[in-house]
Amino acid sequence: MSLSMYQASVPVFLRNLKNLSAILDKGLANAEARKIDPTVFVNARLAPDMHALARQIQIATDTAKGCGARLAGIEVPSYEDTETTFPELQARIAKTMAFLQGFTAAQIDGSEDRAITLKMRAGDVNFTGQNYLLNFALPNFFFHYTTAYAILRHNGVDVGKMDYIGGM
Repeated sequence: MSLSMYQASVPVFLRNLKNLSAILDKGLANAEARKIDPTVFVNARLAPDMHALARQIQIATDTAKGCGARLAGIEVPSYEDTETTFPELQARIAKTMAFLQGFTAAQIDGSEDRAITLKMRAGDVNFTGQNYLLNFALPNFFFHYTTAYAILRHNGVDVGKMDYIGGM
């Protein structure tokens, strides 16, 4: 049985956004239990030249919604990138999940050869749909998801591999 473009994209993003939301819940609970201002975690970063937790969430959600939209051949919705609290980050994740849940397999399947152009600072980057999904969108999403997880773990939040992977 072959794997469709829909199966390799939307359900993967949805599952991992759900896991990310659960990890953020643990982060907020940990901050409250330890009497740490939650903005400390929201603004935490792994290294001085890396983005803070809030930006990691913003980029992960941008990647997920952008991938779904581009594979479906529709305009990518724009988000403000103004989240500064755990509830605002959770709302962004929920909004992204709701957007992705609106796609049908018929909208995404068959997008393997769709021309996708990303406007980057260094210039346009051209992909086929399959190359974009497998070699740009998924790796980019997982980089920022993993970094968000690592920021919270580094700051003492009790999360582990099963939180990251989620329920089977």
